[in-house]
Amino acid sequence: MVKVLNEITPITEKDCLFIVERHKTEFNYPLHRHRDFELNFVENAAGAQRVVGDNVETIGDYDLVLIGGENLEHVWKQGACHSPDIREITIQFSADLFSKDLLVKNQFSSIKKMLQRAEYGLSFPLSTVMEVYATLNTIAQEKESFVQFINFLYLIYQLSLAPNARVLAGSSNAQPDRGQEENRILTVRQYIDDHFTENPTLSELADLVCMTPSAFSRFFKQKTGSSLSNYIIEVKLAYAIRLLVDSTLSVSEICYECGFNNQSNFNRIFKSKKGQTPREFRASFKKNKTIV
Repeated sequence: MVKVLNEITPITEKDCLFIVERHKTEFNYPLHRHRDFELNFVENAAGAQRVVGDNVETIGDYDLVLIGGENLEHVWKQGACHSPDIREITIQFSADLFSKDLLVKNQFSSIKKMLQRAEYGLSFPLSTVMEVYATLNTIAQEKESFVQFINFLYLIYQLSLAPNARVLAGSSNAQPDRGQEENRILTVRQYIDDHFTENPTLSELADLVCMTPSAFSRFFKQKTGSSLSNYIIEVKLAYAIRLLVDSTLSVSEICYECGFNNQSNFNRIFKSKKGQTPREFRASFKKNKTIV
């Protein structure tokens, strides 16, 4: 079973957007999903593979995709891409940014339809990418957060008018999980996402879903393909990767921020899982980030 990381985005209740521009030589972020919407633009990465749900495609020099729906798994893989300078602009925003009261207004009707379609991943054609290219650059480079947000709204409106935006995943890939067992797993995953830095125990999580520790351990392994301890480590590493790429915290600070008890243990686990030390991983990224 392929492991899927539940990414914790850096957006708080006080943020409208999270925007980051990266220049890198390879794609090494794992298969993941998250609650927030994500608009991802990739330039100069012809030959890379994009995976969204059950859809797998090789991309060209430009790729622009809107991801919605918290169960929609996605990742960009290296594939046959050999570019020395891959450019990526990622914009994440909460579904709450566009309230129901706002989306019923006539001016937002096209945006509402686009956000609904994005539940299965939405790919925009090259003609649309060229139309919004200048706006994407402006958003990535703008220093004034309010102006950046206004430009984002215009970008979303432009994209909502694209006549040939294409749904990527099959409908079964983005539907919420069903049944008591799936609800238990969702409850546990959510609790781990919220409390992984506190190192939740097997007994604590078993109590959460009214199971004995031994039964819960078997149940969790069956449903996720991973032991509980390894799953929590993967969640911690996903958060560590985000901080290494998108923050200025030191490696030591990130270690404790993610719930590891000492830096040597953090370094050892990170290298065994990712093939690089945290410092080496960070050095592979050049970034320019903004939280609006």
